[in-house]
Amino acid sequence: QLQASGGGLVQAGGSLRLSCAASGRTISIYIIGWFRQAPGKEREFVGAIRWNGRSTLYSDSVKGRFAMSRDDTKNTVFLQMNTLKPEDTAIYYCAARFRLGYIGDYDYWGQGTLVTVSS
Repeated sequence: QLQASGGGLVQAGGSLRLSCAASGRTISIYIIGWFRQAPGKEREFVGAIRWNGRSTLYSDSVKGRFAMSRDDTKNTVFLQMNTLKPEDTAIYYCAARFRLGYIGDYDYWGQGTLVTVSS
């Protein structure tokens, strides 16, 4: 099971930290990905992190502003979002992939958390 949290309302230029807590068969997880979907738009890949936390991949739209990390003790992945822009407004989802590779189908999805960035 994946539980995303931490969304909210923030002004442009501000920061938020999202969490994705994993439970159950975490041993099967290779990758945690973050995705977002803005109103009227398709779902967009934001970034992904190896479950061991040793490597990450970011989309060009968030590179340099967002950073992912993992807390081993809590089976939780974080998405630190800095210098937020109104175009970052979306529902953010975390998802688990049970094999290597950042790109491709993800096997399990958590519920989303809404991030709203005001101008």
